[in-house]
Amino acid sequence: MGKWEMRHEEKAGAKESLKIVVVVPTYNERANLPVLVDLLTGLELPGLRVLVVDDNSPDGTGAVAERLAVDTGGVVGVLHRKEKDGLGRAYVAGMTCALDEGADIVVQMDADLSHPASRLPVMIETLFAEDAAVVIGSRYVAGGSLATDWPWYRKALSAWANFYVNAILRLRVKDATAGFKAWRAATLKAIDVSSVRSNGYSFQVEMNHRTVRRGLRIVEVPIRFEERVAGQSKLGLGVQLESALAPWRLLFGREGR
Repeated sequence: MGKWEMRHEEKAGAKESLKIVVVVPTYNERANLPVLVDLLTGLELPGLRVLVVDDNSPDGTGAVAERLAVDTGGVVGVLHRKEKDGLGRAYVAGMTCALDEGADIVVQMDADLSHPASRLPVMIETLFAEDAAVVIGSRYVAGGSLATDWPWYRKALSAWANFYVNAILRLRVKDATAGFKAWRAATLKAIDVSSVRSNGYSFQVEMNHRTVRRGLRIVEVPIRFEERVAGQSKLGLGVQLESALAPWRLLFGREGR
């Protein structure tokens, strides 16, 4: 029996469940969201809840999420935001809400089906077995891989981004820009997630940087990262520029400003 299983059994004896909240930001993901919810609920993880953070998607993703909330008997919750305000802001809102609701573990993952939901139990088990502060679903540790249909330049850009971030910040994280993570609630409180100001993909870097600066342990487990199934990528020029500048901002102490 793993440490996570023992922890859950102990809490169950106290008539409590280990509360796992999966935070899923959405913008125009109406086709992918029901599939993701089916995959997550099919894992049958005790105490799992999905919190959809929708940025007023014009394709009706928010309404789809509301229907899923009804169909799942409240396993799915929805946080509606008034406008598209970036990935980082959506995660901060969702994570803060999850903490306020008493989550023990907060998971972040994309709605586009690029992150394999089947790896979530392993990530949660590893969180306790390795006494980690956060577990990253990593493309770049042994056993991890990228989508075979990614063009060479996207693979090169991804590899360069990780080298660039680690060269500047010395994070010693192989997949520093990964967005599939399982966090202890205590870690998010220790790094003061509500004060994170980075947006886009630089959000991932700042979260890692805060964790490393506080001497907390990051563990990576391998995943196969897939190309999105439906919809369009949100990786625009502005997001790329912010991601390029973020390591320097963090290095020179402008964290959280």
